[in-house]
Amino acid sequence: MIIARQKDLAEILQMLEGKKRIFLTGCSQCATSCKFGGEEEVAQMAATLREAGKEITGTIILDPSCISLKVRRDLRKAPGSKEAEAILVLACGDGCQTVAGQAGIPVYPANDTLFIGEVERVGRYKEVCRACGSCELGWTGGICPVTRCAKGLLNGPCGGSRDGKCEVDPELDCAWVLIYEALKERGELENLRQIRMPRDHRRARRLVIN
Repeated sequence: MIIARQKDLAEILQMLEGKKRIFLTGCSQCATSCKFGGEEEVAQMAATLREAGKEITGTIILDPSCISLKVRRDLRKAPGSKEAEAILVLACGDGCQTVAGQAGIPVYPANDTLFIGEVERVGRYKEVCRACGSCELGWTGGICPVTRCAKGLLNGPCGGSRDGKCEVDPELDCAWVLIYEALKERGELENLRQIRMPRDHRRARRLVIN
């Protein structure tokens, strides 16, 4: 799940300065599930912008916001989209860029995208993946050392953890203690004996995947 949070209203209004007629888009997937761009949030943003003197030409919940051809088709059909001077997107950064690539008018983000995470409950999320391009979960008991370890270590703990907690943030469990316990339960502690090569950070940067 992609986790985001709404920008401050002041920042949103600053982006929209000089634009009177605004069209709003949300997203049916992550933004709806995590409540940063579903029907309720889009309706609330529309009301807020009206109070700020903006004219809302229309709204749509894209299904989803990150499929280019579908976004193009849905925007063309959406009532009010052609009358707008700008589009405000209540989705993740990917969704915002997809809309921007199809809209033909200025597009602005209503949200700040934070991370790929696990939903513990509505409003509480845990970062579990950084889309690093080289997944390590197969040998770490399903626990990501790149994300869950504050130092992103691949060859065991740093030595600074105390009582199973991270030395960088004592409120967090040490990822390598969690990995050890997971591997011990699976009978796979032998995994820890293999020295892992440094991460190739080039794999985390990819513009197009065929």
